[in-house]
Amino acid sequence: MSEAKAPGTMLGHPKGLFLLFTTELWERFSYYAMRAILVLYLVDKVQSEGGSGLGWTQADALSLYGTFTGLVYLTPLIGGWLADNILGQRKAIYIGGFLMAAGQFTLAAPHSWFPGLETTLFYIGLGTLIIGNGLFKPNISTMVGDLYEEGDHRRDGAFTIFYMGINVGAALSGFIVAWAYTSFGHTAMVDGQEVMINNWQAGFFCAGVGMVLSLIIQFMFAQKLLGDIGTIPAAKLEKQKNEAKGEVRKEPLTKVERDRIKVIMVMGLFTIIFWAGFEQAGGLMNLFTNDFTDRMIGGWEVPTTYFQSLNAIFIVIFAPVIASIWIRLGKNEPNSPVKFALGLFLLAVGFLFMIGAVLEMGGDANAKSSMWWLVGAYFFHTMGELCLSPIGLSMVTKLAPLRIASLLMGAWFLFIAAANKIGGLVGSLIGHGGEKEEQLANAMAIFSGIAITATISGIILYFMADKLVDWMHGAEGHAESEEEMLEEEIAVTAEHEAIKR
Repeated sequence: MSEAKAPGTMLGHPKGLFLLFTTELWERFSYYAMRAILVLYLVDKVQSEGGSGLGWTQADALSLYGTFTGLVYLTPLIGGWLADNILGQRKAIYIGGFLMAAGQFTLAAPHSWFPGLETTLFYIGLGTLIIGNGLFKPNISTMVGDLYEEGDHRRDGAFTIFYMGINVGAALSGFIVAWAYTSFGHTAMVDGQEVMINNWQAGFFCAGVGMVLSLIIQFMFAQKLLGDIGTIPAAKLEKQKNEAKGEVRKEPLTKVERDRIKVIMVMGLFTIIFWAGFEQAGGLMNLFTNDFTDRMIGGWEVPTTYFQSLNAIFIVIFAPVIASIWIRLGKNEPNSPVKFALGLFLLAVGFLFMIGAVLEMGGDANAKSSMWWLVGAYFFHTMGELCLSPIGLSMVTKLAPLRIASLLMGAWFLFIAAANKIGGLVGSLIGHGGEKEEQLANAMAIFSGIAITATISGIILYFMADKLVDWMHGAEGHAESEEEMLEEEIAVTAEHEAIKR
């Protein structure tokens, strides 16, 4: 039994690819718009004149942010299982998308509508978002692969196109959500001064609209452009294929398989360190941008959320460049553990820029640091991501024994979930309020601590690299021609972005 595929191509690819591209673009726009303003909304003071925040301490906000982003990586394990065994991918996407839209609109409800229930509604909205994300996230990218028969050379290019959609959506989010919360805000007198009160609910509403657009596009064109892809649970199809081939057996792990699993586990520990630092972008670095950065260009103040789009923009621009560099190195191309170590070193360099931003202020919390420190930090963090993050999922697919590949992929996501929670806890060390001088000193300690930890971890991993490669037992291979190698490098990055984001 097989799924019927819809006929017709565009630019050499099935038309369904461009449907999934657009669906995911708006879903990622929705998610990153919400992520960009989450901690800003939490710490915004509740003003009697109409402020729209919850007034949490920075420490509590960052701890919650870590829990949220951790669960974002944990629930797809459940959502993927439900889609594979019960719902099918298409139905999981519909349910997940509806729940995510409902969650965004719940967050968007003005406080005046439900006085005294603001925090309760916030948790309901956030919980609904997490559950919806768990159903949506793992299944949309899987459907991209299902558009192509096994061995179809177009599959690699498809993920490259798909990943562009992801990053376009992520890049747009910071700009459009800033327009929403500033345009629908208002001015008010606070402590004798006229200040701008941002309308965070308008930002969440904007994110909800993005999710609704994603759902409408999928509802209108899915059957026409995807055929029956995603309508039948994958486990049901796989079971029928295995029964037809008589392939129902269990075998113990060999020594080679055990060694390769050891590599996955060791690299997983280092990936926790990287992502715990990297995810400060939406938390601590977001607050630092808002409170301690001079964002003025002439008479215009750059909205804080604009900086949240830098990572996606840098990925679109530099992913092909990094892939080309690896190819041009030829036989001198570093192995996967060394690339991982380089990613950790570049993360540390990024935090050196944040240390520079704090030093520029000279301990004066009323001073402001240049925004170019932030641009530099985001640039080097993205370069680190491009060296390290595509290696992760690619490595798991190469090293995991086929019969437990899904289990080990789930374990890899657990490493990333743990990293996000740890990152939130690290960011929360900025403190529970108090003087801005204290917050600035704590931020300096956090930035320095992450830079030192990443550097030491990178050194350790560098010296472990040869042993880890031995344990891979030849799993690292390369395409023969330069063109094939470049396509392979871009595809690795693309497929990782399709799942990670």
